[in-house]
Amino acid sequence: MECLDLLADGYGRITNSLERTLPGLNVEDLHWQPTPASNSVAWLAWHLTRIHDYHLSDLIGEPQVYISGGWHAKFDRPADPKDFGTGHTPEQVAAFRTPEAETLLGYNRAVLVRSLDYFKTLSPADLDRELDEPRYNPLPTVGVRLISVIGDGMAHAGQIGYLRGLRHGLGWQKF
Repeated sequence: MECLDLLADGYGRITNSLERTLPGLNVEDLHWQPTPASNSVAWLAWHLTRIHDYHLSDLIGEPQVYISGGWHAKFDRPADPKDFGTGHTPEQVAAFRTPEAETLLGYNRAVLVRSLDYFKTLSPADLDRELDEPRYNPLPTVGVRLISVIGDGMAHAGQIGYLRGLRHGLGWQKF
């Protein structure tokens, strides 16, 4: 298996996890928080896709799908490329709303499609290109950034599965 196939597989696993955990959840389930300081399923799914979109857009050099595809309007949020959840207060997390699980899934699928297209353009040498981010030492590479997004996405996907289990008990997942 080639390294770019591994990237496609890793990103696809995040979407597959959402495809297993989000269907069947109603709006109340999506916004439920076990405590006021906890993230909801909806916020986590939105955030993991926003992070994916934000970083890949930066690497590709194109506008975020969130804005160019009008997804921000579907979430009733501003077209702000820096609105991706990092640093949100508990009040901001609690205020986040999505109309339904399918909106979260649709946005995630759209970002995945663009990422898979991007991966097809990369050579192994492209993965070694250093990013101009002097706050990091050593400088991250394209490959490091792509793996970082997978790690973040999988962590949040696991949190979503855990929250669904808290809300509905065991046995909901079918593999």
